[in-house]
Amino acid sequence: MKYRRFGKTDWQVSEIGLGTWQVGGKWGSGFSFDNAASILECAIEEGINFIDTADVYEAGLSETAVGKAVRSADHKIYVATKCGRQIIPHENQYYTPDVLERYVDQSLLRLGLEQIDLIQLHCPPSEVYARDEIFERFIRLREKGKIAHMGVSVEKIDEALQALNYEVVSSVQIIFNIFRQRPAAEFFAEAKKRDVAIISRVPLASGLLTGLYSADTVFGKEDHRSFNRNGEAFDKGETFSGVPYEVGLQAVAEIKKVAPDLDNLIPLALSWILSHEEVSCVIPGVSRVGQLDSIIASENYGLSSQAIDQLGEIYDRHIREWVHESW
Repeated sequence: MKYRRFGKTDWQVSEIGLGTWQVGGKWGSGFSFDNAASILECAIEEGINFIDTADVYEAGLSETAVGKAVRSADHKIYVATKCGRQIIPHENQYYTPDVLERYVDQSLLRLGLEQIDLIQLHCPPSEVYARDEIFERFIRLREKGKIAHMGVSVEKIDEALQALNYEVVSSVQIIFNIFRQRPAAEFFAEAKKRDVAIISRVPLASGLLTGLYSADTVFGKEDHRSFNRNGEAFDKGETFSGVPYEVGLQAVAEIKKVAPDLDNLIPLALSWILSHEEVSCVIPGVSRVGQLDSIIASENYGLSSQAIDQLGEIYDRHIREWVHESW
């Protein structure tokens, strides 16, 4: 496993981390602590030392599973969790420093840790990024020792840029993949200037960029890939990166021609992200241990400059019009 510096924290984190939205079970299919433990233990054995979770993943069960695995590890594992999505309705006026601190305290209990390495605002309403009192509370939480660092998980580039105005922000988690290329052009340089780490999330576009789906693929009714394609439940950019499913399939068919040697496109998709040196860590998620093999294989997959150019052309032809100006 290769490691990269995580911005001004000076941590050395595995460039491939683990996202845990669906750890312990597929989206909407129920949670298994045994399955989650197997995935987490295997990831740690493979050298992954950065795990991203959230208080709303499986109503806190993901945090509980992550905490147990981390406490059992014989070396440092960096834990990043998130807060804010429990607020319903999810609107600016309901975000208060006291509410967010209470969520942090609850996460600490579920994780079983004395300190959270990285706490992140979990895609709050855009107005929250202009509220000094919210970010000041995280400075206080750092002084109290409840957190080591604070970051944000964003939907839009404008939100990411606004978050950089706060010294307390050490990282920005943003959707960045072959289907969402705009951050590299409009955000990465500014983050590098501020020495803020970049976490690439939704790296496989909800699985679409694995190349394993077709027009006949059926997703469960409780899977966001069924019910959120038009943003019915939350930002539609979280589902297939905001790309219409049929359009994505057409683009994936072209991407397969770039890498005819691959059984699935995971190594290519993750290698493309990691070809951007500003990215500190990419956090693919898995629902079973076997899926880790393709993720770890990305470490040794060579991506040529010609392939990178081809992927840019595919984006321009198939994807740009659907996503580029929206986020």
